[in-house]
Amino acid sequence: MLVKLIISALSVGITAWFMDSISIEPWWACILVAIVLGLINSIIRPVVKLLSFPVNFLTLGLFSFVINALMVMLCAWFLNDYFKINASGFDYFLSALIFSVVLSIVGWVLNLFNPKKKK
Repeated sequence: MLVKLIISALSVGITAWFMDSISIEPWWACILVAIVLGLINSIIRPVVKLLSFPVNFLTLGLFSFVINALMVMLCAWFLNDYFKINASGFDYFLSALIFSVVLSIVGWVLNLFNPKKKK
């Protein structure tokens, strides 16, 4: 579990480092963002996905990207002192959407190097 937390925190840090519109200060807040995002994704996201199933079905699953962006925006709202999306209006949503996609890719790549990964 500690390895997964470290990989998640590294993923958050690397993704925020690549994106100008995302700022995480101080550096240890990456761990806090990883924890809160993990809690949001395990508690709130399943409920939202269940309620939005008809829309997700009609869009062939593409609405999942919107749900992921909303979860990132919720995390930024909870941790507004540490995790900021430096944009406004539609750019705010677009930055959260890009962050969620890049975070998934970076997390996937880092998980390739996980020595405790079950096969």
